[in-house]
Order: sequence, then structure tokens, then C-alpha cells
Amino acid sequence: MPQPLSTREANLFRTVIRHYEDKQYKRGLKAAEQILKKNPKHGDTMSMKALILNAQGKTEEAFALAKEALTIDMKSYICWHVYGILYRTNKNFDEAIKAYKFALKLEPESHQIQRDLAVLQIQMRDYAGYVQSRLNMLKARPQIRQNWTALAIAYHLEGNLEKAEHILTTYEKSLTTPPPKTDLEHSEALLYKNTIIAERGDIERALQHLETDCKHCLDRLAVMELRASYLSKLARKDEAAKAYRALLDRNPEHMDYYKGLISALDISADDEEAQKAVYDEYAAKYPRSDAAKRLPLNFLSGERFRTTAKAYLTLMFDKGVPSTFANLKHLYSDSFKKETLASLAEEYLNEYVNARPSDNQADGDGSKGKGAALYYLAQHYNYYMSRDLTRALEYVEKAIELDPKNVDFHMTKARIFKHQGDLAKAAETMDYARSLDPKDRYINSKAAKYQLRNNENEKALATMGLFTRAETAGGPLADLTDMQCIWFLTEDGEAWQRRGNTALALKRYHTVFSIFDTWQEDQFDFHSFSLRKGQIRAYVDMVRWEDRLREHPFYFRAALDAVNLYLSMYDKPQSANGANGTEAANPNGEDAAEKKKAAKKARKEAQKAEREAAERAAKQDPNKPGAQKGKEEDIKKKDDDPNGEKLAATKDPLGDAMKFLNYILQFSPKNIDGQIAGFEVYIRKKKYLLALRCLKAASAIDKNHPNVLEQAAKLRKIVSSALGSMAPKLREVIQAELVGVPGA
Repeated sequence: MPQPLSTREANLFRTVIRHYEDKQYKRGLKAAEQILKKNPKHGDTMSMKALILNAQGKTEEAFALAKEALTIDMKSYICWHVYGILYRTNKNFDEAIKAYKFALKLEPESHQIQRDLAVLQIQMRDYAGYVQSRLNMLKARPQIRQNWTALAIAYHLEGNLEKAEHILTTYEKSLTTPPPKTDLEHSEALLYKNTIIAERGDIERALQHLETDCKHCLDRLAVMELRASYLSKLARKDEAAKAYRALLDRNPEHMDYYKGLISALDISADDEEAQKAVYDEYAAKYPRSDAAKRLPLNFLSGERFRTTAKAYLTLMFDKGVPSTFANLKHLYSDSFKKETLASLAEEYLNEYVNARPSDNQADGDGSKGKGAALYYLAQHYNYYMSRDLTRALEYVEKAIELDPKNVDFHMTKARIFKHQGDLAKAAETMDYARSLDPKDRYINSKAAKYQLRNNENEKALATMGLFTRAETAGGPLADLTDMQCIWFLTEDGEAWQRRGNTALALKRYHTVFSIFDTWQEDQFDFHSFSLRKGQIRAYVDMVRWEDRLREHPFYFRAALDAVNLYLSMYDKPQSANGANGTEAANPNGEDAAEKKKAAKKARKEAQKAEREAAERAAKQDPNKPGAQKGKEEDIKKKDDDPNGEKLAATKDPLGDAMKFLNYILQFSPKNIDGQIAGFEVYIRKKKYLLALRCLKAASAIDKNHPNVLEQAAKLRKIVSSALGSMAPKLREVIQAELVGVPGA
């Protein structure tokens, strides 16, 4: 049993808890010390002190103290709860769950522990455990709606849709007075129940529920979209057509609404005239709608396409819409449409020049009329499906003559230089475009990206620094990392890799990896918040999105870069693990000197950032909650390897590569580059079965890929030389599976 405290010390203990919750750690520590001075073996106070030490970044000391508290008082639920919190904050979720369960055995009525356990179970996707925890919480507090909703979500995520619907229905029946129509939580719960009914496949009942129970729901757009979808699935064409027309009246730019209306009207995909009539109706009804004029170009052919495209291009050029080419380039997969669009743009240009030989601008604006047509043609000839860089440069130069200060024209010119392979000129041109509009963040980012492609890391960081917070400790890079600017970190890493600085390249890739970890952990905040706010449908969508988080191309790119870099480090250990990542390739040592200089500069910047942080902390009042919070955050944020030197000094590059590779193979199995990288890692680790699995997966994606054929031959050769040392069963399986692999 916990050691009893006097009234004064019990009040002081509650003060410790309050200070911890308010993040006033110094005060909390002082109060805990006062209690321990008189009661040195009070387990609960020791646990709270451990929690405060952990918040201050003293993890090892905190765990040691928490374990000591448990040995003193094994029967204290507070000690076990704190022990679980320590494991949770250090991402050892399995041990945290064990500690929470032990705490619950000692204090089954603790709502706080039960909630912490439930949050951890949903975070770990332990749906069976989450259902049980939520059921216990509902039994303890059946009067709270959130407990009913949370149990329904638990059953839903577990796949038990029938029970999820039953829980929601049971709560609705328990209401003695109907909630007001303005009750957002009730409105969301009804729509959530409706989606569950639909997921069960009972569309008829879902429609009936929508038209009766959900008719006053606050999310009117969701109700209208669901109704149109249900009517369409039930083949009630006339009603579905009316529903989609109502949606188009709300938003005539939504492409899916047009598709739904055409399907409801039973118009065949081959009937171009009937489809065009639908779009023409809305183009006349909503003259400012771009979708009604543009979308027919997707299905029209022949002369109909030419006529419609001419009208659309003329309108866009006259208005000077910069996104015209971006809106139409998807049509270039059809060679007829590609050639027609280019000829129409040139035709417009000739007609414009002939009509106004002395006037090159529309209403004094060089981005309209002739300028817009020239801009379109420059993009057309710069596009990879219709590339002619000489002509593209001619057109963009003519456009710049009309409007020398147009940012878009200069950006396209920079892209042309990039495709010509002149990265230095491309970066210089893009930076000039940036200077034309220094308040535009997009062009600023573009200029930095092109500088990185030209391996100008320092210059790119300075460019990005124009839009970062000046007061951030650590400078622009720290601010970009705080803002989770993944594209910059990836490009920066690739540039350092090209420059031979393995350490900084690895640092950037690991930073991207940690950002995805952060997004995974950010769910913790929403497991309770979404229930509190009643945003149930958005919460379920978020959980499902988080399950596919590392499918994102941003992760794949950075992870693949990291894997390939680790492979090169394994193949060339001496050069890859030099002082700055690689040894000098230049016999004169110029590259090595440059890398040493860059590393020295990075160290100076890190030291400067630390000094600035210390000065800022010294100026703040330590008794202010905000100041204390800032100081604790600085402690936690301190990076013991800012330049990636420890990462580059790894003794197990293949083991480190697996950290990135596992997620690639799990979430992007259809990407051939990931499978090829997987083969290269496993073959070096002598895990031939796993290498064979990657090879077969790559072969299934593209059996004629040159890397697949090369790897198949490599595996056959390695396996043949290693047959004697293999287990008979392994040898038999590999030989049997290799038969079906091309090139093996």
C-alpha cells in the first residue's frame, strides 16, 4: 500500500501533479523534493519526480527512479501508471500497455488509466483490446455519449459493422428528448451511422435512413452527395439525375458530378453528342464555369474535338490564363489531340498577328492574347511528350520580349534550360524569376529547388531563409525542419549525396524518416480530440490514411535514396565512412578540402544556434510557464549529431538500410525500384530467399527491365557457387523458383 502522507504533504503532492500538467517542471521538482525530504520512500512522489525528469529530457534517470519507486511500492497504481507513461513517451508501446494493464488491476475504476490504455491500443491497432477497453469505459460511464460513439468506432475498425450500428442505435433509443437540430455531434453521429449501413451493403436502407433520420444533418453537402450516390447504385435514374443536378447547381466545377449525371441519364460513352449537350447546358447556365467547357475535350474526337478545343483555347488565350497548358496536357496521350492543340495555338497566334500587326499586347497586358499563345507553345515544346527544346526556347524568348517582367515566362525558360542539361543556367534563370516577385513563396521555393539541383546547398538555404522565421534557433534549416518541409530536405540530401557528403545526406534522409514517425505519433492527439469534437467520420478516415502513410511518394523517394546510399557505403566502406562521408575523389584533395570546409561551417552554425538559445533562455523569467515550456522544448530538441557524422560512421550500413527498406517493401510493393533495391540489400546480406522474393516481385512488374535481367543472372551465379554451403531444402526451393524467372 502507498505510504500515507500528512494533510500538508498530500496537498503538496497534488501541487506536484498540477505543476507537471502545467509544464512548470522546476516548481514541480521542488515540491516533490520537499515531500521526499520527509518521506524518502514515498513511491507515488518518486514516480511523479521520474515523470518530471523524463519531461526534462533525463530519460535514464527517470527510468531508474521509476523502477526504484516500483520496488518500494509494487501495489501502487500510480507507480505502474507512471511507468507506462515513461514507456509510452519513449515509444515502447508494448511495455506501456503491460504497465497500464497492471495499473488497472490495482485500480479498476480509474478512468484516466483506462483511457490511456485505450488510446495506446488504437494507436497500436489492437482492435480486440480497444473494443474491450471501450466496453469497460461505457459500462463505467454510460451517460457520456463519447463512450458510446467510441465503442461503435472500435467495432467498426475491427470489422464488426453490425455491432457498430447496434451501439449507435441503442444510444439513440436511450435519448428521452431529441437533440436540437444545431447539435453537431448528433448530426455527425447520424451520418457516421449512415456510412456504416452503406458499408454493410444495404444501400436501400442507407437511403431510407438518410432521407428520414439525416434530413436535418448540418453537413448538407455530404447528405446530397450520399443521396445521389445511393440513388445511382439503386438504378433510380430519374431521381439520381435530379440529385446530381442539384449538386452541380452548388458546384459546377466538380468533375464527378458531371460523370454521375451522365451515368444517371443513361448516356452511352460512345454518344459524344449527347454528352456534349449536358456540358453545353451547364456552360450556358454558368458562363464562368471552366469545367463545363474543358471536360468535353476528354471524350470528343475528330472535328468535334477541334471545334471545341479552338473555342476553349481562344477563350483562355484572350483571358491570359497561365494554367491552360497544365489543364490540357493530360490529353497529350492521344497523338491527334496533341497535334491539334499545338496547331490551334499556332493558328491563333497567326490570326492574332494578322489582325493586329502593330499591337503585340491585349489591353496592354503581355500575358494575354499573343503572349498567352506563345507561353502555351513554349510549354508544349518543352513537355516530354512533344519535346523540341529549340522551338520551346524561341517561343519563350518571344513571350519575354512582350512582357519582360512576367514571372511565368521566365520560369518556363528555366525549365527549358533544365531539360537541356544546363542546370547552372536553369538555376540562374529561376532565381531571376524569383527576383521579379520577391513576395511570392512558390517562386521562392522553385528557385531554391533549382539551386539544389545545381548542388548549391548553401545558396538554396539562404533563398529559403527569406521566408523562414528569423528568430528560430538554428537558422532557416531548423525552421524548415520544424515546418516538416520534406521536399527541401530530400532535395538537399540528394544534393549533398551528389557532392559526396554522405554524412549530411544521411542526416537529411533520417530527418524525413523521423517526420513520418512524427505524423504517425500525431494520432495520439486525435484519438481523444476527435471524439470530444464529434468529428467521427473525419477521424475514421484519418486512421485509415495513417495505416497507408508510408505509401506516400515523399517517403518512398527519401527512403530509396537512403537505401542506395547505404549500399554504396557497404560496397566502398573506406570512402563512404570518411570524416565527412566520403574521401576525396580528386587527387589534389580539392573535394576533401571543400567537404571539410562545409563541415566546419555546419559545426559553427550549430554552436551559434546553441549560444542564441542559451541567451534567449537567460533573458526569460524562469517562473513563467511559457518560458519554462520553451526551455524544456529546447532540451528535448537538442541534436547530438547535427551534421550526420555518427550516421556516416555506421558499422552496419545494411542493417541501417533495412530501417528504410522494410517500409518500402511493405507499402510500395508494386514499385519496381523498391524491389530492385530490396534484392541488392538481401543479396549482400546473403538472404537468398528474400532476394529471390524481391526478384520475382520485380519480374512480375516488368520482366524485361534491364536491372531484373541483370539481377537474375547475378542470383543464379551466386547461388551456383554457394550451393554446397546451403541447406538441402533451401537449395531445392531456390532452384525450383529460379526456373520461372527470366534471365536466370
